[in-house]
Amino acid sequence: MTEGFQNTPQRTIAIIGGTGKEGKGLAYRWARFGHQVIIGSRQEAKAQAAASDINQLLGSKGRPVIGMSNEQAAERAEIVVLTVPYAAHRDMCEFIKPYVQGKIVIDVTVPLVPPKVTKVQMPPDGSATMEAQRILGENVQVVAAFQNISYEHLLHDEPVECDVLVCGGNKEARNVVLDLVKEAGLVGWDAGPSENAVVVEGLTSILIGLNKQFGVQSAGIRITGLPRPD
Repeated sequence: MTEGFQNTPQRTIAIIGGTGKEGKGLAYRWARFGHQVIIGSRQEAKAQAAASDINQLLGSKGRPVIGMSNEQAAERAEIVVLTVPYAAHRDMCEFIKPYVQGKIVIDVTVPLVPPKVTKVQMPPDGSATMEAQRILGENVQVVAAFQNISYEHLLHDEPVECDVLVCGGNKEARNVVLDLVKEAGLVGWDAGPSENAVVVEGLTSILIGLNKQFGVQSAGIRITGLPRPD
């Protein structure tokens, strides 16, 4: 189902929940590379304002970002990225379901349950990724990625030392997402099937706890003992 993504240097990517800091950071990185990025929001004006903010950061670099309603963004894109809070995750998956059939959905959501965000708390499906896969159905390749990257890194041009674990979907879908990780200037690793997302998502609560302990905002992970990808 992902044959159409092969040998396609520029993609159309919708970021649902893209008005938040994580969504803006990913949008900036991919637009700088040259992808067409669409910010989605329930309020189109809010999406357009976020797109304008990103375009100011881009300047003359990359490709301008545009803002649309969630429905328009999901329908128009070939790859859809979910960066919504977990409280909105289930409803948003139900909402975009008709517009993402046959597509890759990159789920960045972490099942944080305030106020105890430093405690790992997984949903009944096992992870947000598996919840999304159940709702969206077998014709959608749901891939987990970017859960452990701080937005503080993404909105700057600086090198990022934190790695990205990519799991879920099939091998081909993960390879597409690994390409997008690289195009965002990051190092990604194939972390296997969607069942492994429980570890990737759970790490976020641990990293938040470390951030609080040390008074920082950018704790991350790095895979060692393996050759670094080119």
